[in-house]
Amino acid sequence: MAARVIDGKAVGAAVRARVAEEVAAYEAERGRTPLLVTVIVGDDPASEIYVRNKHRACEEAGMRSAHHGLPAGTSENELLELVGELGVDRDVDGILVQLPVPDQIDPDRVVAAIDPAKDVDGLTPVNAGLLAHGMPGLVPCTPAGVMELLRHEGIELEGAEAVVVGRSKLVGVPVSRLLLAANATVTMCHSRTRDLAEVCRRGDVLVAAAGVPGLLGADAVKPGAVVIDVGTNRTDDGLRGDVDFEAAAGVAGAISPVPGGVGPMTIAMLLVNTVAAARARV
Repeated sequence: MAARVIDGKAVGAAVRARVAEEVAAYEAERGRTPLLVTVIVGDDPASEIYVRNKHRACEEAGMRSAHHGLPAGTSENELLELVGELGVDRDVDGILVQLPVPDQIDPDRVVAAIDPAKDVDGLTPVNAGLLAHGMPGLVPCTPAGVMELLRHEGIELEGAEAVVVGRSKLVGVPVSRLLLAANATVTMCHSRTRDLAEVCRRGDVLVAAAGVPGLLGADAVKPGAVVIDVGTNRTDDGLRGDVDFEAAAGVAGAISPVPGGVGPMTIAMLLVNTVAAARARV
């Protein structure tokens, strides 16, 4: 295996340590501690684990957190009412509604109802628009984590060719915007892309975010490329990424594993966003 393995756990830990220092400085300046509020509707086990990990990370960073666990039968209007209340609550700095939500609730309406200044997931239309226009705003956590990994690895993005596989508004679109902002030349691939492996082989940087386990093998990797695997697919063999790790690692220059790559970065960047949201308050 030739590729250098990118250690997301170590990079995430360094980000969280930096956040802890920022939280302490914020407390000294403002006389209060940033507060993140999470909301779950229903009892999805994976969502509960994700949220529990987020609260643990808040505690370790010296940040406050609170949680609203709502029954699965909660109506869309009830959830929207809660989101509205959190939006006007002066003590709340960040709001995170854990997705997915039950079928009776339109997730797009809920996300759009979050105060953009408290949208620490960076998913509201306002923050998506700011990102599209290259303006400051809260950036989605996973794409921000991808960029932090690339920065940590010292990857030169200016003039590089980057290929993103996946066009979701959660990862594919925002990470493409961030790569463009870093002056990379970006190609976005999706389910209709012809000769996917051939297109991927152009990339000095390959970001896989399609949600298909083992989609990309060695034939999709340019020799020496940096491969960031965002895929987190639950299979009978455990968590698998979108990239065939063993095969790709024989060709790539550096590669992030699943688990232990992008995953730890998502929570770390959530903390970054929460402090940023707190600091932006007037």
